[in-house]
Amino acid sequence: MLEQTPPAVWEALRGQRLFITGGTGFIGCWLLEALLWGHEQLDLGLQLSVLSRRPEAFRAKAPHLANHPAVTLLAGDCADLSQVHGQYDIVLHAATDVVSPAADPLAVYHDIVNGTAQTLRLAERCGASRYLLTSSGAVYGAQPPGLTHVDEHYAGAPDPALPNSAYGQGKRVAEWLLACQRQRQPQLQTRIARCFAFVGPYMALDAQFAIGNFIRDARNGDPIRIGGDGTPYRSYLYAADLAVWLLTVLVQGDHQPYNIGSDQQLSIAELAHQVNATLGGRATVEIARAPSGAPASYYVPAVQRARALGLRPYTSLGDAITRTAGWTAPSTGVS
Repeated sequence: MLEQTPPAVWEALRGQRLFITGGTGFIGCWLLEALLWGHEQLDLGLQLSVLSRRPEAFRAKAPHLANHPAVTLLAGDCADLSQVHGQYDIVLHAATDVVSPAADPLAVYHDIVNGTAQTLRLAERCGASRYLLTSSGAVYGAQPPGLTHVDEHYAGAPDPALPNSAYGQGKRVAEWLLACQRQRQPQLQTRIARCFAFVGPYMALDAQFAIGNFIRDARNGDPIRIGGDGTPYRSYLYAADLAVWLLTVLVQGDHQPYNIGSDQQLSIAELAHQVNATLGGRATVEIARAPSGAPASYYVPAVQRARALGLRPYTSLGDAITRTAGWTAPSTGVS
């Protein structure tokens, strides 16, 4: 699917030096897959510096990425980038750690805000011309009843009375930092990608992502268990499509935020049954409780702004499920 990236995007990236945070996570790995695909297929001459807390662990996880001649792994994290020097044309801040329910909310908040501040300082110091922040649909807070697709103009926000809103609160402040940076450094082209839900290789199948758990259980023939009533609505964009969207927003977008995700919603119960059917139907679907009759909740983006850039989901959900279930650590890359 990476060939769906507009040719003009690849040409704008030709010969660029990129600094990438979060390059060893789900989104970061897919950015690397896309960039290295373009580098090899189109002879782009890219130089990719990837920040990693554990470079050796990343080399074991994805050796075809970590050991690529165009990639330089840098040991460290976003807490302090003052020792990072050199010239970079683009900073991709893709650090979006999975947040455990047991995580300290203040630590989550400070990590997000400080990481953004550090990467913006780096962009200014190294003379970068482009900067991309992977934000989140969590900035909108809970979608109110009746709002099935949230667009970028929605003025909702995470509830400040809830400590577990730390992730969304941090991402909102991170976006505000970009607005401040544009005021002081207007030549830096900042872009904001509000990411929703995705599926694809490199996804953890044992984390708190429903679709990952469902794929794991259906693949093993184990019961697919839904802890609630199965009525919340979600949507899922395939990871290779995600990479195409992010690179297109980076090059062809404007400074206003873009929702990144599929607008093709389905309930959690429907998702469980589709995963099971797609992977052979050997599992059973168990729903913990009957629907209460309350309005269904939604976490689904409106994506008109992305569609104005020519973007769309290129991979069906069925194909995305099949590719994720069949994935093992690649030796030559994924698609």
